[in-house]
Amino acid sequence: MTIRIVQVLVLLSIALFVGISVGLSTPQYSKKESKACTYCHPPGKFKDLTDAGKYYKEHNHSLEGYQAPEKK
Repeated sequence: MTIRIVQVLVLLSIALFVGISVGLSTPQYSKKESKACTYCHPPGKFKDLTDAGKYYKEHNHSLEGYQAPEKK
């Protein structure tokens, strides 16, 4: 019974690790664009995208041509 619990915990850990690593953007995007992660993702909500992040995703991972809205 104990071995079965360990097997389940190992499988859950692997699934969690794979899910997190696949679902999040990479630091290479931040380096490539010379922008902080929060330029494309709201702070603390890294699965969500800002307008810049949506543009980046829709334009083949490029911010070329993106114009940030003017701050009021």
